[in-house]
Amino acid sequence: MKKTLRITGAALAGAVALAMTAGSALAYDGTNCKAPGNCWEPKPGYPEKVAGSKYDPKHDPKELAKQSESIKEMEARNAKRSAHFKETGKWVYDVSKL
Repeated sequence: MKKTLRITGAALAGAVALAMTAGSALAYDGTNCKAPGNCWEPKPGYPEKVAGSKYDPKHDPKELAKQSESIKEMEARNAKRSAHFKETGKWVYDVSKL
């Protein structure tokens, strides 16, 4: 009896999940596509130009530059590590020990 209830419960849960995903897949009919595969549309009230609107994220250029700076520093450390490895045959993670 318990085994039957488990199987029935699992089947019911699967059916509910399938119905929910199928409903969302059928919700868009694809009639407003600008090009094949380009069917994104802004919500009503979304501005044509984001800059200066309430949707503008206003990112700080210094904050955006941090990632590129850290990547450059990482590449410099890796270059030092690989040069040391080519010379000695030993890999050292701590660059300050080189």
